[in-house]
Amino acid sequence: MSNRNWDRELAKIDKQLEGVSDAALLPTPRGASPQVAAQVAQQRRETSTLGVFTRLLLALALAVGMLFWPYAVRCGPGLYGYLAATAVVAGAGVWTAVWTWRHRASRAHVVALLLIAWGIGLAAVEVLPRIGYATPSAAHPAMWACR
Repeated sequence: MSNRNWDRELAKIDKQLEGVSDAALLPTPRGASPQVAAQVAQQRRETSTLGVFTRLLLALALAVGMLFWPYAVRCGPGLYGYLAATAVVAGAGVWTAVWTWRHRASRAHVVALLLIAWGIGLAAVEVLPRIGYATPSAAHPAMWACR
């Protein structure tokens, strides 16, 4: 086995990366053509934290908006629309999680994962009684279509 203390080695690397700016991580090559310089500038813009948190706020707004769903979700088109909206919430969580992972925004990534769980949970409340896994109630009957 190796005698290296990997925790200490990784802590050194983390400390070095914290002190490096985006410009140093994505440098413009010397003597680069204007197209290459524009491409590097584009990458720098895309790695901004503002974009990450904008995505997170949009997904959060959608998730909170689900609490105020204005239509009946007992059966029929209202139920199908609600389930589609919960899929959009979970998809927005995945979209945000990918961006927060790429840009190393750990706290925002945890929130994005919670958004995915929220979307799945909202759908589960409506789907599970209808497939026989949970006990149906008056608010969540065991039927998909209205009679």
